[in-house]
Amino acid sequence: MSPQADFDKAAENVKKLKTKPNDDEMKELYGLYKQSTVGDINIDCPAMVDVMGKAKWEAWNSKKGMSKEDAMKAYTAKANELIAKYGM
Repeated sequence: MSPQADFDKAAENVKKLKTKPNDDEMKELYGLYKQSTVGDINIDCPAMVDVMGKAKWEAWNSKKGMSKEDAMKAYTAKANELIAKYGM
């Protein structure tokens, strides 16, 4: 399959996990997903009081400069790792 097809399948499968991944795993998935679908971060950092928004922003910003294809491959690998760890 193509990287896009693998990515799409992994994105669907990760929604079916039996157990929610921990916060660090969720941030990693979020950053890779946004980098795969949007590219480099294009929004301003949220205010300090928006803890969840700031965590998401930081996760996505940490992937800045990564190509969309590399991000898709990394997301697919991480999703498959979590599927093996938590089951579907």
